[in-house]
Amino acid sequence: MAKRLTYYILIAMVAGIALGHLLHQSYPADSRVLAQIADVLKLLPEVFLHLIKMIIAPLILATLVTGIASMGDSSALGRIGGRALGWFITASLISIGLGLVLVNFFQPGHGLQFTAAAPVGDLATADFTLRHFVLEIFPTSVFEAMGKNNVLQILVFSLFAGVALSAIGDEGKPLVRAAEALATLMLTITGYVMKAAPLAVFGALGSVVATKGLGIVVTYGVFVSEFYFGLLLLWVLLFSAGFVFLGRRAFLLARYIREPVLLAFSTASSESALPKLFEQLDRFGVPRRISGFVLPLGYSFNLDGSMMYTSFATLFIAQAYNIHLSAGQQVAMLLTLMITSKGIAGVPRASLVVIAATLTQFGLPVEGVALLLGVDTFLDMGRTATNVVGNAMATAVITRWEGMLQPPLDPDADVPLPPHDTPEQGRKGLNLDPGV
Repeated sequence: MAKRLTYYILIAMVAGIALGHLLHQSYPADSRVLAQIADVLKLLPEVFLHLIKMIIAPLILATLVTGIASMGDSSALGRIGGRALGWFITASLISIGLGLVLVNFFQPGHGLQFTAAAPVGDLATADFTLRHFVLEIFPTSVFEAMGKNNVLQILVFSLFAGVALSAIGDEGKPLVRAAEALATLMLTITGYVMKAAPLAVFGALGSVVATKGLGIVVTYGVFVSEFYFGLLLLWVLLFSAGFVFLGRRAFLLARYIREPVLLAFSTASSESALPKLFEQLDRFGVPRRISGFVLPLGYSFNLDGSMMYTSFATLFIAQAYNIHLSAGQQVAMLLTLMITSKGIAGVPRASLVVIAATLTQFGLPVEGVALLLGVDTFLDMGRTATNVVGNAMATAVITRWEGMLQPPLDPDADVPLPPHDTPEQGRKGLNLDPGV
């Protein structure tokens, strides 16, 4: 179904460009009829975006509460989890910061001159202050925060709720199960909503090309090229950081993970690469007691490619609508993306949900997401492959950090058993027997 949806999106993209070009050639630029047709086409992505916004609040609440409440409380898990989160946070800052630097340097949205359908919110135009940003983080009512899709406030409540449910133990299990059910429900609804993506792509590109002409397609090509250049730089940074901990073995890791990376790229799905990634990390010498904990955690907290895309795309939309964001506002956006990107892992087209949430948070025009729909499939392939590389490198580094990295096996050998550990290595890992 995911592959068919990709084909449908590609077909819709070509059809939308063709229809838009036909309309642009058939009517003068100031034609009232052209404006009306473009407005009707624009209705399709607007409905799609309303549905995306409908998902944001309950999805983030459910996934974060479930994830935090399900965390173990042993000292070994805490130590490895702390090291993993330290790596993830650092990688997130680098990824999002790199996206902000590149989009400010390349200015891919400059000159598009779109007009927002609704007035731009206060945060995008008012002078940013630290006091205002800090107070905006903490909710006075979780229901008000959910009603307004205030993502930061939802995240703060989710953090408190998840920790509290973990602390009260058995009494909180019914609520944890309810949160798990809500997360499953919202993921299912997300799957339904994404089936409308081809219609949204058709309407978005048809409307844009009808009013702007085929020149906008060149802008998309430049946007994609600049983003992939950014991904290349991010890969260089990831392997350079891995070299500090792993030495030359960091570059050897590329040979082991080439199959899961290609699988992730071709399917645009990190989940499809996970079983093969476990297998190849076994061969690389990572014990399952480490990879079985760090990789799932990384799939929620360490989406390097997706995080770079969220900052790159959000500033692109601001540029396209000729909205200037100060350095302070961009730093606030970086901090916001650091948090919002952690709550929607595993969602199809998850980055679009994060971008829509961030645009809402900063009062930027949410309809700008429609500009990304036509090329999001190509962008998703690159950022998904980058997510797999980032998580593989993080898992290998943390294993070395724990002193548990095993000698590598042939990357093309038969499927091995998960590497075994000596008792001494077990003390450094997840052996929770207090007598050891």
